[in-house]
Amino acid sequence: MFLIVAKYLIPKGYKGLTVFPFVFVKYPLDKENKVLVNHECIHLRQQMELLLLPFFIWYLLEFIIRLIQFKNIDLAYRNISFEREAYINEKDLYYLKQRSFWDFLKYIVL
Repeated sequence: MFLIVAKYLIPKGYKGLTVFPFVFVKYPLDKENKVLVNHECIHLRQQMELLLLPFFIWYLLEFIIRLIQFKNIDLAYRNISFEREAYINEKDLYYLKQRSFWDFLKYIVL
């Protein structure tokens, strides 16, 4: 993992962005935020499992489905299976040590 500060790359309202093998954070202090870094490392694992292009295709398709479902951008984003897994487990700094392959599938809500 390469942790890089990139203030202008991160969309407004967010603190991090992951594109394997890079984790981008908005501010230098965010590099010390263990919960944020863990959240983004969960995304790294998801991207490694699906490979980069399939991950982003799935992410976009699920976002569109959730947007139709919830009619709200923030709710759609937070209900993407990848984000649900990352948000639910971001405070568990040992999560990735015991996480099973393709565990994000547990977080798909119909």
